[in-house]
Amino acid sequence: MELAKVTSKGQITIPIEIRKKLGLKEGSKVLFLEEAGRIYLADSSMEALREAQIAFAGEAERLGLKNEEDLVAMVKEIRKERMVK
Repeated sequence: MELAKVTSKGQITIPIEIRKKLGLKEGSKVLFLEEAGRIYLADSSMEALREAQIAFAGEAERLGLKNEEDLVAMVKEIRKERMVK
């Protein structure tokens, strides 16, 4: 468990061990999430990636993509279609 003090401006310093665990560097943006009455701190980039993964879940199967070669073929076909237009 780590402890941080809130300044008069509402700022806190995130303890080094927490920054390391979250992979936070200078300039990183953090996200505060509320769930079941608790507040969680997360790296906003990782949370955006997680949300994108959830949004795309099942799309490969829906499109009939079984492996990387199928994906590459689909990208080539889309590029070819766009070049014709």
